[in-house]
Parts: sequence; C-alpha cells; structure tokens
Amino acid sequence: MNAFASQDPRTPALPPVAAFDELDLPVAVRELLTELGVATPFPIQAATLPNALAGRDVLGRARTGSGKTLAFGLPLLVRTAGRRAESRAPRALILVPTRELAQQVADALLPYARVLKLRLTTVVGGLSIGRQAAALREGAEVVVATPGRLNDLVARKDCRLDRVDITVLDEADQMADLGFLDQVTEILDLVRPDGQRMLFSATLDSDVDQLVERYLDDPVRLSVDPSAAAVATMEHHVLQVHGADRFATATEIAARDGRVIMFLATKAAVDRFTAHLRGSGVRAEALHGGKSQPLRNRTLERFRSGEITVLVATDVAARGIHVDQVDLVVNVDPPADPKDYLHRGGRTARAGESGSVVTLVVPDQRKDVVRLLGDAGIRVRVTQVRSGEAELTRITGARKPSGVPVEGSAPSTEGAKRGGAAFRGMGTVPGKPGRAKNESRRAAEARKTAEARQAARIRKGR
Repeated sequence: MNAFASQDPRTPALPPVAAFDELDLPVAVRELLTELGVATPFPIQAATLPNALAGRDVLGRARTGSGKTLAFGLPLLVRTAGRRAESRAPRALILVPTRELAQQVADALLPYARVLKLRLTTVVGGLSIGRQAAALREGAEVVVATPGRLNDLVARKDCRLDRVDITVLDEADQMADLGFLDQVTEILDLVRPDGQRMLFSATLDSDVDQLVERYLDDPVRLSVDPSAAAVATMEHHVLQVHGADRFATATEIAARDGRVIMFLATKAAVDRFTAHLRGSGVRAEALHGGKSQPLRNRTLERFRSGEITVLVATDVAARGIHVDQVDLVVNVDPPADPKDYLHRGGRTARAGESGSVVTLVVPDQRKDVVRLLGDAGIRVRVTQVRSGEAELTRITGARKPSGVPVEGSAPSTEGAKRGGAAFRGMGTVPGKPGRAKNESRRAAEARKTAEARQAARIRKGR
C-alpha cells in the first residue's frame, strides 16, 4: 500500500485499513458502497478514512484519479449527518478549482448524501446565481463550490460560513496555479476556526505550504506518490513528426477506436481542429473556456456516454475532469511546463486503470519536450513516425478517418482548411508561441498537397 504515515511526531496517524468494513460507517453507507461496486479502498482512501472519521485535520498528497473524492467525501458526509443546516448556513464545504470538478465531486457524493438525508448543492460560476442562492436559502448541509462564486454569494449575504464545521480544499495546487489563493483564504477566515480541515494536493509547493501552516492544526500527513503512480500505470510516448505531416498524423490518431482527449494550446486552434475532425468523419467536440457552462456540461456528458469519442480541449479539461475508460491522451501542442503535462496525463490511467500519453513534436521541439518530461520525473524514448505507418498504428491505434462528415458539419473543404490552419502555427517550443522555424519550401508544398488530398476525400464523401 503506497501511503505513508504522518511525519508529525506529536500525533501519529492511525493505521490504514484494508476494507471498508473495518471502519465505523453507517449501515446505509456500507450497503451503498456494495451496491455501487466499491469493494476495496484505494491507498489514499485506506490511509485517510480512519483519520478523517476521527476528526483529524488531514494533509493528503495524491494525484487526480487516485480516489480522493471518497477519501474526504465519506468522512465529511458521515460526520455531518444529523446536523441540520439553517437557511443560508451550510455545515460542510468542499472547495475545488473548476466548475467541472465541482460537478464531478457533487455527482460522486450525492448518492451517499441522499442515504444520509443530507442536502447537497453546487455553487459555481457560469450558472444562475439566483438559483444557487435559492438552494442555499432552502438549506443545504453540504456545499461544493468554486471560490469566486462562493465569495460572490457571501458578499450578497446569500451564504454565511460561520456554521461550517468541516472544510475540504481539493486540488489545492491547481487553485494556486489559477490564482485563487486570496479568495480561498478569505473563505477559510470565515469558517469555524475550531472546525476540521482537509487539504488535498498533487504537489506541496510554497503557496500550498502557507495554507497548511495557517489553517491546518496538527495535520496527519498522508501521501500517494503522484509521479510513481503515473509512471506505473501509464505509457509515455514522444512522437517526432515532420511539420507538414503533423496535421494528418493527429487526424489519424483521432480516428482510432475508443475515447481520446487531444490538447491544443488555444481556443481558436481547438475550434478549427474540431471542425476539421467532424468534417473528416470523427465524432469530436470542443471544450474550452470560451464555451458556456451548460454547453461544457453537455459536451462532457456526450463524451462520457460515448456519443462522441474525441474531446478536443485546451488545458481547461486537464483540471480535475474524470471520464472512465479514456485510454489515450494526445498532446497535439506540447504542454508549457511539467505540471501541465501531469494534469493533462491525469485524464487517463485513473483509479488503477492503464493508459497512454502521446506528445507530438517537430524536430526542433524534441530536446525541449524531453527535458520538460525529465523535469516531470518521466523518461521517454522518442519515436519518429509518419501518417499511415504501421508504427503509428501500433503505438496509438491510429487509422484513416472515414471521410463521411459527422451530422451537423459541413461536407466541404472549409473544415480541412480550418483544421490545417490550426496546425500551421505549431512547431513551437513549449511555452513560446510562434510558427515552426525555417519551414522549407518543400515541406510547405507537401503540407498543401496533404491538405488538398484531405479536402478531396471530404468532397467525395470517402
């Protein structure tokens, strides 16, 4: 079991458990765990649950997909059960960095909240603040929130936090990366000072350490090593492609069987490439911060249900989203830093499953990307590939797309042209925008030829 006991000599951690039956959980919760097929606790759950149920403050280090939600969620719900919330005054709070993660956490905990007769509501931006205020007025024992929207509701006096007994900060490092720490500290200053606090983070840098020192009281420190877990359950590939062939290579990977998430650097590039894929016969949809929250929710639901097989996204999708059976993540644009790589890769190989992460690079990106992955604790071998080759298929399952446009996409050359445009700005060093350096006339001509052939296939409906 890869969980480590408290490093605090004053109060040692309680030993981890091997089964949920070893815990003093309500019968209704144990029955629901069995009904949902949750048989054996994951390492972070086994280590956290005894301590959190005992009321200890917890500092948990674990990557996304390791089972954190139940690790903090079950103790929060069990310890809140029987405490009725007054209007506008919740009893337990879970803070997360993104809207999608808030919905995911709420969905995971709602069945347990119901059997414990607890009212749970979600408070996030992008949706009606009036409806969220109404839910708080009616009374909710548990609130899952993003910091900005919760602070808005507090400022409007639609929510007060002085009755909050248990507070969880999930993905604290992502909150720091997104610039939310000031909002988080405002919230923590309002909850009960003698309440229980649990903080979970994949990394414990200086910003997160400051939160720990200020708000956690003698926390038990528990860890599931994120780098070791990632390396153990993922394959990591760097595929070197010629700039002119990058477009066709990414398209063939997208046409594979199974769910795949593909990351690009900008919203415009995501939209262009998605339009091209749909015109080529790939069931793809775009996800980025420029989409409304209801549309983002619908897109994720269609991806989870299998109605679409390819999610083309900016880094917004790397922040805490969980979709089962995503066995491939493709960095069409290399990530800007090691944290971004780990967040993107965390969309696959979740909760003990296996998966692969593929990063496409042009020759002048190779050294920078290999160095970036080394900083992330990952060593890879670079493989040179071309579209249509057996080696590309072996690594990624790539195949030629059908060429039959997906319903709702225009069967014209426009999708191919716009998709090609999404790639003409690539070939950049991670984190440094710009076009591929010194592209030769021969490469440019080859690219135009490839795009023309793709457009011809679309026109012919192949």
